[in-house]
Amino acid sequence: MVAGVTAPGGRTQQAATSPDGTRIAYWRSGHGHPLLLVHGATSDHTRWAPLLDLLEPHASVCAMDRRGRGGSGDAGGYSIEREFDDVAAVVDAIAQEAGGPVDVFGHSYGALCSLEATLRTTNVGKLALYEPPTHLEELPGLAGLLDDLDGLIAAGRREEAVERFFRQGVRAPDHEIELLRNTEAWSVRVANAHTMVREARALGGYDFDAARFGSRPVPTLLLVGGDHPPHLRALAEALAGALPDARTEILAGQQHMAMDTAPHLLVGRLLAFFDRAAPQ
Repeated sequence: MVAGVTAPGGRTQQAATSPDGTRIAYWRSGHGHPLLLVHGATSDHTRWAPLLDLLEPHASVCAMDRRGRGGSGDAGGYSIEREFDDVAAVVDAIAQEAGGPVDVFGHSYGALCSLEATLRTTNVGKLALYEPPTHLEELPGLAGLLDDLDGLIAAGRREEAVERFFRQGVRAPDHEIELLRNTEAWSVRVANAHTMVREARALGGYDFDAARFGSRPVPTLLLVGGDHPPHLRALAEALAGALPDARTEILAGQQHMAMDTAPHLLVGRLLAFFDRAAPQ
């Protein structure tokens, strides 16, 4: 673990070193038992801004920058397995400093990385996962979409690429896309546009095997938006059934972005699961 600078709001940047030598930054704030936040596609640690004021009175919040963005480094030859290693390295660094296990909350691609990290470290206490893409849903024309996104990024049309990724790849509804566009973090997503295609291609080659998790019974909460199609809820319930100590909870009225659309609802569920006091 490496100490760094203190940003506005008293948030301190620190870093861990992943097994391949890549520096992985995280931003610490708040007080209490450590809670690591792992963001999804195109984001960085700023993605969690809507939740921080609600979480910081109840936890020592550590919001990491996944590789290739923010304060983190990168390496050639991208693989999804390196992302799993990154989360485990940050968990271990925080656990060493705290002297005990670390709770983890991951969203989307970051949720999958968080789940896989439990096979690389014994320092995860509890694990909350918001819609991890453990089973890549068949999407007609996905390969063509990714090729088109590569072309847009190469042409400097990064914002168009990000919007198209969310509209056609994530299949976010119009109101969620508009909400994202109106946040300060939208410029971060545009800057990180180059990371989304490599992650989607890597996810296409990922094969979830529930049997691998049988020896690591980490208490796990699987969150899913209640306004998603029923088959997505069924996938979350199937994943919960496949893990040794997991349950599913539905976020009523939400889809994939409850951090933005219902932060109090989401934080209430997290604090209850992590045995913290509920926000006032």
